[in-house]
Formats: sequence, C-alpha cells, structure tokens
Amino acid sequence: MTRILGKLLIGLFAIIVLALVASPFLISSDLLRHDVIAKYRNEASFLYELPSGARAHIRDEGNKQGPPLLLIHGSNASLHTWEPWVRELGQHYRLISFDLPGHGLTGATPEDDYSVEAMSRFTLEIADLFQLDKVSLAGNSMGGAVALQFALDNPKRVAALIPVSASGMTRDADETSVGAFNLVGSPLGRMMMRYITPRFVIASTLRGVVADPDNFVTDEMIDLYWETLRMTGSRDATIKRFAGYQTRASLEPHLGKIKVQTLLLWGQQDQLIKVKYGIRMNAAISRSHLIIYPQAGHLAHEELPIKTAADAHRFLQDVLGK
Repeated sequence: MTRILGKLLIGLFAIIVLALVASPFLISSDLLRHDVIAKYRNEASFLYELPSGARAHIRDEGNKQGPPLLLIHGSNASLHTWEPWVRELGQHYRLISFDLPGHGLTGATPEDDYSVEAMSRFTLEIADLFQLDKVSLAGNSMGGAVALQFALDNPKRVAALIPVSASGMTRDADETSVGAFNLVGSPLGRMMMRYITPRFVIASTLRGVVADPDNFVTDEMIDLYWETLRMTGSRDATIKRFAGYQTRASLEPHLGKIKVQTLLLWGQQDQLIKVKYGIRMNAAISRSHLIIYPQAGHLAHEELPIKTAADAHRFLQDVLGK
C-alpha cells in the first residue's frame, strides 16, 4: 500500500512539474466581455436583460410573419451554429436564435445555474419576450436536450420539435467521448480548464466531431469557440455545467410523455453522440421520425445545411399546415 501511495505521489508531482513547465505555452487568459461582444455580434444581434437577470444575446431574423422557430445551440457552441439554417429557412420562418447561459455572448448569468432545466426556463423567457404562445424548437446536442426538456415542461407551448444529435439519453457505461469532452469528465480536468484551454484542444475537438474536418473546420470557427469560451466568467460557468453532468438525470424515462410531432436528425458518423442513441430516442418518442445522414457527424445542421434545412422545412409544413 505504501509503495502504491508513493507511486501516486510521484505521478502527481510529475503532473504538477509538467504543468508548471508548459504553463507559459498553455495558459489562456480571460477576454473582456466588451471585446468579445464587439467582435462576434452582428447587425441582427441585440442584448436584452431577461426577468431572471441574464443578459441574453438574441437574434430575431427571417420572415417575421412566418411560424416561429427557436434555434438552440449545443454545448460550448453559440447561436452562430444556426447561421446556415437562417440563410436556408429565412424566407419561410421567423427564426429566433440565442446564446444559452454560460455560452456565446450571453455568458455567465446571475442565477449561476447551467442545468438543462435552467436552460429550459431561459428558453421560456425568450418565448415570453416575443409573446409567442406556441413555438417550434430545433436544438443540437445539448440544445436538443433543452428542447426536449422544454417540451416536457411546457407541452402546450410546443408546435413541433427538431432535435439534431440530441443529448439526454442514458449513455452506456463504457462510452468514451471526444477531445476536450474527455478532459472535463474529471475534477482535475475541469480544474485545469479554468486556466489551460489551448486553442489546439478546441481545434482537435471540433475536428473530432464532424465527418469531413478538412473541408468543414476553419480558423475562424476555431477562434469563435475558443474566444467565446474565454470571455470573462464563461469558463467558470462551463466548469460548473460539466460538474453538474455527473448527477444529471437522463431524459430517456420521460420521453414517452412527449406527444408533439418530432423530427430527429442524426449524422451516421457522429462520434460524440452515436446514432444508436438516435434510434433509441426515436423508439421512446411516440410521434417521432428519424433521418440519418451518412455523410454527417455531430453537426449535421451545419455540415449539410441545405439538405437538413429542406428536411426540416418539409416536416414543419406537414405539421403546421403552412
């Protein structure tokens, strides 16, 4: 036992020494909120203080007379992920995208709650802000889980659901993750993340979740993810959110309660949330249909925007009768 303890202490010492030696090259400073907002907002962006106190970054685009579609991004992403769909669907729908708590230009919030339940409440605040009695929701990854949670919390407010590689299912015990998602699975990894979030880790993670990284991942995309993560307060929010994943309850036992028509979109090459979870989710939701894209990974809505947006449009036309 003493020998094992000694080896553990030596290993810990080696890690500390390595971190100290590498720190000048790996430590990433926080970025001022004002500077990040100035760089990544556009003419459609506005910042609005919601009743909860969160200062939300929102875009209200497309056909203002069309059916409202809320666009909910995934973990560590931002509303920018939906820009291709806004281009494809703007003629037909009122497209409202927003940065969730702890993400994008919204960043950390006064409530300091980054659970899926809190994000569902945040989404309700957005719907109420625009006085929308009934909305359709599309959500990618974590945003898909938020959309599902919103439907469970507010069934009368939902017209249709479009989860894209949605999280929320019970994961297999031996499941491994991709890139930075592996690092934040441990308390030590989350502690290091507060100061050590090198750009190459973000790049590696993005490349690991899509089907064709050479033709998809750009320097501008990497900078967007890296710099919004480093906005003051956002890394602390992200650490708290990932720590909460350890005790987060699965949505799978509750999906049978969702009665609204649902279109599930999934990339066959998704290595982050594998297509087997999409198949299980499709079985759990009574009025759902699953489309699998052989040439896409975890970000099918961005990787194949024309195809996925067209499928979403056909689905919404059928459901909404437009």
